[in-house]
Amino acid sequence: MNLKYRKGIFLVVYSIYEGKTRYLVLKRKLHWKGWEFPKGGIEKGESIKKTIMRETKEETGKNPITIKKFDINGKYNYNKYYPDRAGFKGQTYKLYSVNIDFGKIKIDKREHSGYKWLEFNKAVKKLTWINQKKCLRIVNDWLNKAK
Repeated sequence: MNLKYRKGIFLVVYSIYEGKTRYLVLKRKLHWKGWEFPKGGIEKGESIKKTIMRETKEETGKNPITIKKFDINGKYNYNKYYPDRAGFKGQTYKLYSVNIDFGKIKIDKREHSGYKWLEFNKAVKKLTWINQKKCLRIVNDWLNKAK
């Protein structure tokens, strides 16, 4: 059986609060335990913009203020078989940043057990996966240049 990669997106979600950039990290509980930023699969027939809007709303309870696409793609393999990912050996991703209003987040309790708004240095240390740390650095560098 030739397994494919599920198409997906990485969303570095941030907010400017009290003059400082804060990044949203979510405490994962479904499939694995650790910290990540919002991400998700592109559903059949769904545009990337619609996926970004849906995933942002599902994982934060908020709508994006601004969205920026980065010329960064990657892929990773799943570390074990997941019934809800049958037919896929891993996931590809395209990187986007999403600015939302700072404040209380309405997490998807099926996937996550908590969240934190963190400044860059704490967020990059908290993230579990190297590919997400790399993506956070790219977005942070872009935001610092934009100031």
